[in-house]
Amino acid sequence: MPKPTKTNRSVRAPQTDSGELRIIAGTWRGRKLKFPALTGLRPTPNRVRETLFNWVQASVPGARCLDLFAGSGALGLEALSRGAGSVTFIDNATQAVRQLRDNLQLLKADNAEVQTAAAMDWLQRQVAEADAKPGYDLVFLDPPFHCDLLPQACELLESRGLLADQALVYIESESELGAPAVPANWQQKRSKTAGQVTYSLYVRDSAAQG
Repeated sequence: MPKPTKTNRSVRAPQTDSGELRIIAGTWRGRKLKFPALTGLRPTPNRVRETLFNWVQASVPGARCLDLFAGSGALGLEALSRGAGSVTFIDNATQAVRQLRDNLQLLKADNAEVQTAAAMDWLQRQVAEADAKPGYDLVFLDPPFHCDLLPQACELLESRGLLADQALVYIESESELGAPAVPANWQQKRSKTAGQVTYSLYVRDSAAQG
């Protein structure tokens, strides 16, 4: 069965309902930001974000980050607040993208870009240009559940030359499925399960390729 190419969040008609997320630490500590109430959009909970950024805190300052399946942008925004060099946000839900751009403008963040695209389509369009463009140092992968998107997303990140030599990749996945399939040169550093979700951190070892 072919894998779905349309990813991220289901797009719904405009509505007035919205949610709120809070930046945990850094320059924008305590700032509250809105995000649209869209089907499938589930910002990473505060407690999980705190755990994640405890894991990666030494690697965030100056890092070039990718927030794939961005949704509310909670992970990328937290990274920016904590000193990331830049963040690229990718999502295909128009409302989510619009609100994320508004939030970045509100925060006066000029080191981020937001692209409206299905994550898998965006990955497939990228060309390996390792010499022309540095790879991402830190990648957040929080795809919609029950869509089987992680294996292909991980493979494309690797095969398209989008990752730095020692890149860190954070993954949220369904705990019922066990450890996600990742490239052989990605080594798991941390993992934790809370209810139906498993949170894992991998490091890419370029020396182990092939």
